[in-house]
Amino acid sequence: MKNEKYSGSRPALTILWAGLSVIMYTMAVGAAPIDFNKNGKVDPYEDPSVSIEKRVEDLLSRMTLEEKTCQATTLYGYPRVLMDSEPTPKWKERVWKDGIGNIDEHCNGYGSKDKVLKGPPSVIPKTLNKTQRWFVEETRLGIPCEFTNEGIRGACVSHGTSFPAQQGLGCTWNRALIADVGRVTARENKALGFSNTYAPILDLPRDPRWGRIVECYGEDPYLVSELGVIMVKALQANGTTSSPKHYCAYAVPEGGRDDRARTAPSIGPRELHTLYMRPFRRAFMEGKAHGTMSSYNDWDGDPVSASKYFLTDLLRGEYGFDGYVVSDSEAVEYIYTKHRVVPDYKHGVAAALAAGLNVRTTFRQPETFTLPLREAVKEGILPMATLDQRTREVLRYKFSIGLFDNPYVTDPEASDKIVGCAEHHAVAKLASEQSIVLLKNDSLLPLNREKLKKVLVCGPNARDDHFGHSRYGPQNIEVTNMDESIRAALGKKVEVLYAKGCDLVDKRFPESDILPEPPTSKEQSLIDEAVAKAKESDVVLLFLGGKNHITVGESASRSSLALPGHQEALLKALHAAGKPVVLILVDGRPASINWADKHIPAIIYAGFGGQYGGGALADVLLGKVNPSAKSSFTWPKCVGQIPYAFPYKPASRSAGRARVDGSLYPFGHGLSYTTFRYDAVKISNQKPKLGEPVKISFTLTNTGKCRGAEVPQLYLQDVVCSVNRSFIELAGFERVELDPGESRDVSFTLTDEQLRLLDMKMNWTVEPGLFRVYIGSSSEDIRIPADAFKSSDWGGQIGNAGFPAGSKSIDPEPVRALAANEFEVQL
Repeated sequence: MKNEKYSGSRPALTILWAGLSVIMYTMAVGAAPIDFNKNGKVDPYEDPSVSIEKRVEDLLSRMTLEEKTCQATTLYGYPRVLMDSEPTPKWKERVWKDGIGNIDEHCNGYGSKDKVLKGPPSVIPKTLNKTQRWFVEETRLGIPCEFTNEGIRGACVSHGTSFPAQQGLGCTWNRALIADVGRVTARENKALGFSNTYAPILDLPRDPRWGRIVECYGEDPYLVSELGVIMVKALQANGTTSSPKHYCAYAVPEGGRDDRARTAPSIGPRELHTLYMRPFRRAFMEGKAHGTMSSYNDWDGDPVSASKYFLTDLLRGEYGFDGYVVSDSEAVEYIYTKHRVVPDYKHGVAAALAAGLNVRTTFRQPETFTLPLREAVKEGILPMATLDQRTREVLRYKFSIGLFDNPYVTDPEASDKIVGCAEHHAVAKLASEQSIVLLKNDSLLPLNREKLKKVLVCGPNARDDHFGHSRYGPQNIEVTNMDESIRAALGKKVEVLYAKGCDLVDKRFPESDILPEPPTSKEQSLIDEAVAKAKESDVVLLFLGGKNHITVGESASRSSLALPGHQEALLKALHAAGKPVVLILVDGRPASINWADKHIPAIIYAGFGGQYGGGALADVLLGKVNPSAKSSFTWPKCVGQIPYAFPYKPASRSAGRARVDGSLYPFGHGLSYTTFRYDAVKISNQKPKLGEPVKISFTLTNTGKCRGAEVPQLYLQDVVCSVNRSFIELAGFERVELDPGESRDVSFTLTDEQLRLLDMKMNWTVEPGLFRVYIGSSSEDIRIPADAFKSSDWGGQIGNAGFPAGSKSIDPEPVRALAANEFEVQL
């Protein structure tokens, strides 16, 4: 029986085709087409002079059920799932004998070291070419596969250029740098044969307990949107498709829990669109991203990967998306096993494709998806017309990127000069330097190397190089740890001592987060050794924090934001030794370091700084590099404050009489070794009309004694509006480098993108009324008092949120009508 729930509409396109002879094609184009189906003539889908739509329809008309379902499937590459680095005779016995949609991470260097391809980078494209040739020459229709790869902190390949974690890149607030990171990532992936990069991550991690906060640019939708659009454009301008993830509403699981939860984000509909969808909306509408990865969570009971609203109505309808959608790992399986909205897995497979999913991607054999999909079609659960449409979208994408015209890497040897080249490493080094956030400095930093005789390098992160490695970044790279980097920077004239002090976590972790116990005698001996060495040193450089896959990362959400194990006990003991301590946090999330903030004179957030993280940190400590990063997330004082992210609703941070108040470090915070003065703001257009930009300008001056970079931030307040909007919102930022005494005019431009809101009928609207602007060094460090402008002639509806059909809309009551009532804002 036909299940109407999974029905799709039949395509209206007529199958038309007209082939050209090989001779005519050669004369017109200068090269012979590929005879994909091996029939000795040029068929329409093989002919580049034929329109893409006609090529798609011609090829689709020739495909069997088996071949269509294979285009909906990912084969995870060697050695993740595929056990062969190159084609073997046994491939003729596997499901991909009928083709495959894409192959992910094939031979990219991730996996056990004994199975990584040995040799220079060019061994990867040579191997991928052999695999591609098999699909072109050994399958019936010769449909090329696409090779996909990760790339959130550089191309995920052997010997690739390693950047800081995406969180660190977010802390740079540097659009030009992000564009360079995208360019490098795309060039390396493309040179190796990967035409689709799963990046950037556009999630908003507004609960710092969540383990994957390290993989995200930040918690604010405007900052993430700005950097995300830049990354999308840079990737696609340099030869690879950008597939942002995880679409959507993914980064805020209930309670910050990850691992086997991965559901139930508590997000209201207006919050969904104004916060969490904003980066994706701009990535698709402005950046024109051609790919995306659907997430495995639900929203308001609707599993995203089985949601027609998210995957078709919103994505393709409102956002104009024209690429193909892959699932995150287990997203299709969860439709049945976790969300339980279908009676069995086969119906979950059908529901995903009916909703708009194109390709299932997970760490399972492809037969686990392809065979149930075929059964669903044969049993009428999924109409053939729906499968045709999903296949059509994949084929159209493959034709659009030229995969049928040039399926191979034409110059594999070129990758040896591109991957990890000196130019790319220079970008990585700069990114590491600009990602380091100076949180506190009571005149201790920078250190004067000439006055140092003996330095103690201490802590569980001092001799660990994990900060340079990542599951989603370059593999098999050389990383210099913090201890080695400090020794190299200080030189032989300064004696450097080392003490571990404590392990990263104790043996009872994570139970010790809620039931702490004093250190054992063995653990105390490590602390005592560190204290003894501290007493004979001039300064202590203490490296604490977390580690990927242990305290932060995927499936590593925490119950506490305190330093794990006995790290704080070590910190307090070293402080009691009487020598100045510099606390360096090598971590992927904010920590509630209240005691350190009160007692330790200098605190640095080094994050996971990539291949050059150690050297960059050493240069910051010694003043060779002036820190300029700004925290892209709020630092709560304790988990009891969560949710506690920027932006926030008016009065939502009221303290009460029985709880702590305020952030430890606010969103946008970050210090420098120099000082800056902000002079009076000017507003170009006091009464803009609809569509007219408003220019905000001021003068920034370096009033210190050294060159430095400041990131002035523009914040906007809609004084009175028809819905409860955030108290203030980030609406602009610029990174400005200045010499001592140098001044520069800085300007921001406001458009409807920053002023719009979702009104009570879920329409995007710029409402008439009063707006205030603030300019400062962080969301709480406002340097220029409020100024205002009226949009009295600007008001107007500019679009709809594409809200689910049947949702109720509410008209605002008369008492909530807009008025330009001005009031003072205290910050």
